Amino acid sequence: MIERVLAELEADATERAGVEFVRIAASFMAENGTGAPAVSPLPTPEAIAHTFEEPIPRTGRPLADVVARIQRDVLSNSMRLSHPMYLGHQVSAPLASAVWAESVASAANNSLAVREMSPAGTALEQRVIRWCVELAGYGDRAGGTFTSGGTEATFTALLAARAAAVPDAWQSGLGADPPVIVCGEHAHYAVTRAAGELGLGMSRAILVPSRGWRMDAGALESILDELARSGRRVMAVAATAGSTATGSFDDLEEVGRICESRGIWLHVDAAHGASALLSARHRPRLRGLEHARSIAWDPHKMMLVPLSAGMVLARDERDLDLAFAQRAPYLFHASEGRNPDQGTRSFQCSRRFDALKVWTALQRYGADGIGALYDHLCDLTMELYRVVQEHPAFEAIHEPESNIFCFRAKDVDNGRLRERYNSSGAGWITSTLLAGERVLRVTVMNPRTTTRHVRELVDGLARAIN
Repeated sequence: MIERVLAELEADATERAGVEFVRIAASFMAENGTGAPAVSPLPTPEAIAHTFEEPIPRTGRPLADVVARIQRDVLSNSMRLSHPMYLGHQVSAPLASAVWAESVASAANNSLAVREMSPAGTALEQRVIRWCVELAGYGDRAGGTFTSGGTEATFTALLAARAAAVPDAWQSGLGADPPVIVCGEHAHYAVTRAAGELGLGMSRAILVPSRGWRMDAGALESILDELARSGRRVMAVAATAGSTATGSFDDLEEVGRICESRGIWLHVDAAHGASALLSARHRPRLRGLEHARSIAWDPHKMMLVPLSAGMVLARDERDLDLAFAQRAPYLFHASEGRNPDQGTRSFQCSRRFDALKVWTALQRYGADGIGALYDHLCDLTMELYRVVQEHPAFEAIHEPESNIFCFRAKDVDNGRLRERYNSSGAGWITSTLLAGERVLRVTVMNPRTTTRHVRELVDGLARAIN
């Protein structure tokens, strides 16, 4: 048995074997890009699950058979994000060069916890982080680390804020009167989740009402004044740049001024919106970002790299080191100057080389090229906004600030309308609750989408009403 397995290991490491996987992946992206197949799988979830109901394989099969089954059973039953009519969640149609880079990162399989295990990977990740902190307007003391996504990035940032507000929390806990986190009512659930995970309790997340789908800066100021009068400590304020529901940007200049005047840690969840830094046209939406002590940024959203690739950035990278006050002499080693190990400031120990995908995308298309893609997706969303305004059956909820747009069909159950439209296979969108009402929500994440496709979306939804 072992001789056969060892021989198969060597055979699978050849270019000929690898090409088979590349072939079906490229075919999947190309086929979907034409818009020919249905956007979402046609079989029911139960039927798809039945496809994989089998005992664990005890002996191996030829690689060609495995690849064929991946194409037949896995890819054919996957959501087709490269389809121009996929207009759903904030998951990108990934850039092909970054997809291929994923296989290189897996082949190297260097863990980026410590530099000695990933000499090139650590250097490359730190360079990408350096580019990003400079884009954010931070200075030489800034730093960061890659994360699995915005949720982990926000958790890490708020853990650093906890270390600053309650320095002994790691050793002794938070005590009977933990501090609070203040965030907008449309903040991502990552903020309230972090409040629970950090031991504050979700009731310690104080919500600020919105105005125009953005955090109301005047209301924030009043809430902070009231908290100060009542003697309640504020651990952090969490603002949002590119909210999940509407893609709206909080006024970071005003929120930053309010926080700085009170000495309060400002975290900006810019998981979706930070990529606007690459766009000369949309960058002004992030004016004031430099006031934040920490930032969450997901390149796997608007930089269009494959999942997963998130980042947490800090104005002073020492804040991230203090967030994880642990020693591991078998892993982390003292060094002069800046710590070269990324694992000391990360929730993860086994860390993938996700920075390679971002680096590859920037090398291939350039920051300006990716910024042009950002503009393109936002322009298409504005075109959808105009089409909705012109159509008598629909009503716009807001004017889009990015590539996310919410609207409603008049006098119709919008939740059921979405289900009817998605089940047709012609396209795929999401929905959300705004002001207690179910509305339709579109996220344009695919550069292959055109003005023709956004018009087809509105026409298809109109037909589904009847």
